[in-house]
Amino acid sequence: MSTHVTDNQESSRFEIFQDDELAGFAEYQRRDDAIDFVHTEIDPRFGGLGLGGQLARAALDTVRAAGLAALPHCPFIRGWIAKHPDYADLVPADQHARFGL
Repeated sequence: MSTHVTDNQESSRFEIFQDDELAGFAEYQRRDDAIDFVHTEIDPRFGGLGLGGQLARAALDTVRAAGLAALPHCPFIRGWIAKHPDYADLVPADQHARFGL
């Protein structure tokens, strides 16, 4: 099985596919210098495969490559960053307390 993540800018969400089937997404709102993550969802049929983590990593890697900040309003993205502190630098330092980082 192949997995890939795309940035569907028209729908303002990163999408993860298992083979050619949409398995989940991370919705965002784009700001001038930041991506505000608002909701992440993995289809229950794909639960337990680690796709949420793959989606979070790919989305945050895209944010980093674009030189943007991440605002993790979504509890899943926020929790993922908390478990992977090497991504905490994407959240502005003055926002760490707000997001519990």
